[in-house]
Amino acid sequence: MPWQPLLVLVAQAVADPTPIDQRLLLLPRSPAESGTVLRKMAPDAGVIPREAAALVLLYPQDGDSDLWLLLTVRSKTLTRHGGEVSLPGGAVDPDDDDLVATALRETHEELGIAPADIEVWGNLSTVYISASNFLLTPVVGFLPAPPLLSPCSLEIEEVFSVPLGRLLDPATVVVEEWTLDGTPMLVPYFALHGHKVWGATALVLSELVAKIRQRLAES
Repeated sequence: MPWQPLLVLVAQAVADPTPIDQRLLLLPRSPAESGTVLRKMAPDAGVIPREAAALVLLYPQDGDSDLWLLLTVRSKTLTRHGGEVSLPGGAVDPDDDDLVATALRETHEELGIAPADIEVWGNLSTVYISASNFLLTPVVGFLPAPPLLSPCSLEIEEVFSVPLGRLLDPATVVVEEWTLDGTPMLVPYFALHGHKVWGATALVLSELVAKIRQRLAES
């Protein structure tokens, strides 16, 4: 089956404003029976977060009926989120017209992909990242062919791609008990390409997965 029908379905899923049940998202929770969410979802009163944007970039591969998602591993030398798997993105620049422009500019700076080559489908829900006090807007975009990459070695240690089918496979999600900042918690993550994709990136991707599953159920 060609990938075009999947492209239409995913674009429709992204455009659907129906809220996703929080229980479907990859969020750290208490090991206790209550299963309380332990992620800080918003800044404290009086704290103004910095705006940021990231790009969820999908593209086809020749001869494959799936769409592929691009992920990066941040350089270990970075002071914020070093060594973590992330989506290309970063803080808003004063010259950016909007958050879409931020996501496209950062992707160009990090990976060398021209903004004009990317078709923007829409945004997912904003995510608060307490460690860096960022309010992140995920932008979903499509590239009609596999990208020619020129990663910035100062920021990017590795670039890899995964098929959407892998993200949609429940077996890809693993839950482990971790202790973070002295608090034991159950942390869900996507096991992808030898990496544990957790935190804000997992939260963004799990919303995309939930939206696609919801659309599949309706079609």
